[in-house]
Amino acid sequence: MASSDVRCKQNCSICLSTYIDAVTLGCGHNFCRVCIHRVLDTQDEAGVYSCPECREEFPERPVLENIEKCYDAVERDMSTQPDPEEITGILCTYCIHSPVPAAKSCLLCEASLCDHHLRVHSKAAEHVLTEPSANLEVRKCDIHKRGLEYYCIEDAACICASCSLTGKHKGHQIELLDEALLKKKKWLRNVSDNLLAKREGNVSRIEALCKHITDVHERAQATNQSISGLFIDIRRQVDDLEKVVCSEISRQEEQMSLSVSDLIQHLEIEKDDLHRTIVSFQQMSLMRDPIVVLRNQELYRYNTGKIDTCTEDDMHTIGDLDILPISYMIHRAMRRIIEEANSRGFREPTASGILLDINTAGKNVAVSDTFQMASWSEVSPNHQATSKTFQSCQVLSINYFSSGEHFLEVDSKAGGDWCVGMSYDTIDRKGERCIIGHNDKSWGLRLWSNQYSVVHDSRVVLLPVQPSCKKLGLYLDYEAGRLSFYELSDPIRHLHTFSAKFTEPLRILCWVMGSSLKFHRGSLVLLRKILDNTKEVQF
Repeated sequence: MASSDVRCKQNCSICLSTYIDAVTLGCGHNFCRVCIHRVLDTQDEAGVYSCPECREEFPERPVLENIEKCYDAVERDMSTQPDPEEITGILCTYCIHSPVPAAKSCLLCEASLCDHHLRVHSKAAEHVLTEPSANLEVRKCDIHKRGLEYYCIEDAACICASCSLTGKHKGHQIELLDEALLKKKKWLRNVSDNLLAKREGNVSRIEALCKHITDVHERAQATNQSISGLFIDIRRQVDDLEKVVCSEISRQEEQMSLSVSDLIQHLEIEKDDLHRTIVSFQQMSLMRDPIVVLRNQELYRYNTGKIDTCTEDDMHTIGDLDILPISYMIHRAMRRIIEEANSRGFREPTASGILLDINTAGKNVAVSDTFQMASWSEVSPNHQATSKTFQSCQVLSINYFSSGEHFLEVDSKAGGDWCVGMSYDTIDRKGERCIIGHNDKSWGLRLWSNQYSVVHDSRVVLLPVQPSCKKLGLYLDYEAGRLSFYELSDPIRHLHTFSAKFTEPLRILCWVMGSSLKFHRGSLVLLRKILDNTKEVQF
């Protein structure tokens, strides 16, 4: 019972295991450092700290102190504790009248002896004494039936003296069991220390991940607040824009109504004048006196075409609603809204145009006059080799990408093999590691024997999709560390996304063999379609 109490004092009352990196509270109770840290972390919100064992409260978070002496106490206690065989009650074989605990066991006699019988026991070398054990056979050599005295280092086996002299362990490096035990314990302590460090590393990583989750939550809340403020401003600006546009439409409507009213009034007057003139002409046409008819000045005015009357052209001068200023106001306001969104960090990705750097083109790579297409050529083009020129059939772009989001399109020629992606400018220009994807400075999508694969740092991963389109899309989000490839088919198909922490500016890099790749500015319509469907894409 006393032994059980001692062992309880060596165990942490939280995890119920032997102390690991033991610490003590002010009340004197001991715990594992990690265990008590977790308990105190849960008490942080309440602001009241107490010992998990005695419930003594502390006004502030208690300072934890190391207990190096606890380890010594555990080791001393464990060294004084009886072996499991003793606890089971190994008794002296010769004390038949009353049970007496055995002090040693003799492997030759296969008997256990108390202190009294041990004094009269034979001291001959063949009588090997060991700690009391109920099963003495396990301490004997299976072949020679002698006590195990040595440890074979080469075979990692416990052996007897005969095994080391004549058996299969002859000539092997051996040592006494006690020496081997000390080395084994030292090794176990080293392994335990390493495991403890690894466990603490796991705890640190868990804490870092929890902190990351908290940081993401805080950033999400801040982003939500920023978005809410942005949309409040957008709604206000849209409401103001609606009022201005509606006011402009009403102004144009009112102006046209006044113009039409004036024209109608003019036409009404003219209509009445025409009516009177018609009646006068009809009356005059009935007259028989030529002098009266021929001298009539009104008749002369109409006859010479000098009559002032409204025509169809007057209708056109009135016009219709003028949409141009309305459209201008709408688009100008929309641009202001986009500029405001950009100023708050919500930038729209740009569709990038690509120009190839002929100074980096390998000897079998032909670059078009527009510097937008790279083709494989059996006849080496007349490139002037420089320190930037690749030894392989590939070429870099002039364009650099060191921030933001970018989208571009690539057309591939039917037949042949190719690889396209992005690379740091510091990529090697010679040797096998200069090829795209065969180093840690480039990321590529490859078509080889009509099979898609992605390659980075010499690791090739086959993609479980068959090529169905000759047009590709590349989408780079530099800050997010994301490079995605798409087939611009209908519907658009996501092929693969690399995730990395980019540390240098990126350039487009392509490799061609019996094929060609043409780069051009990406379509913003396709880009928006891709971004709208990112929830369906499994990155």
